[in-house]
Amino acid sequence: MVHSAWGAVLMRVRAELPRMRERMRLQKFLAHAGVASRRAAEELIARGKVRVNGETVREPGTLVGREDRVDVDGTPVWLQTQHTYLLMHKPVNVMTTMRDPQGRRTVADLLPKGIPRVVPVGRLDYDTSGVLLFTNDGDLANVLAHPRFGVEKIYRAVVTGRLLPEEIKRLQSGVLLREFRAAAARVRVVAVRRDASVVDLTIHEGKNRQVRRMFESVGHPVAALARLRFGPLKLGDLPPGHSRPLTEKELTQLNRYTRGAHRET
Repeated sequence: MVHSAWGAVLMRVRAELPRMRERMRLQKFLAHAGVASRRAAEELIARGKVRVNGETVREPGTLVGREDRVDVDGTPVWLQTQHTYLLMHKPVNVMTTMRDPQGRRTVADLLPKGIPRVVPVGRLDYDTSGVLLFTNDGDLANVLAHPRFGVEKIYRAVVTGRLLPEEIKRLQSGVLLREFRAAAARVRVVAVRRDASVVDLTIHEGKNRQVRRMFESVGHPVAALARLRFGPLKLGDLPPGHSRPLTEKELTQLNRYTRGAHRET
């Protein structure tokens, strides 16, 4: 089911990319083509999923240009001349993948028909709802998914019990999990009920099931979880399962991350 406002504004596009005068690394080519982020593209190459001019290539640094024939799993790919950006309200019980071997419902089933190929930026767990960005702008996706740039994420959790002041302080100072120490988080208690609390948690990381594990570490398992904000993108009143194009203001705000990335390189 798609948002009724799509109609004539099926996609919001970015300015046309400059023509590629020089050859570029294969993982960058795949990112520009909207196949995946650079990191995910490197994994595809390493697994032998990518061919250049009919030959399987496993070296991400292979240089390609517009004259080369590139395909992924037998599907030809080309550089995008326009970029698409959409925001989805991902429902619970939906996989953040474009296909699922077990036949479960995926975010691809919820995307509007007829749009260019896009992929999700990052992921939300099967049982987590909320803001999810889709794009075929590989450079932007790579920056937003990279922990170095610390994109702020706000989650609203319904947790069991009431958080004590010392437990809130632990979350605010960073809690030790099995594989890593979660960085300090901002905590706001929204509501307290007899046997549960509604809490907003702001983090800059995005490890697997991190928010749930952080609350579990202080003795308050999560009963429900939604991501309210991803960087400048807010969930607002977008219904679950619906998508919309990004606004010009949101695109401008997102592009600040890429400008920051360019300054660091």
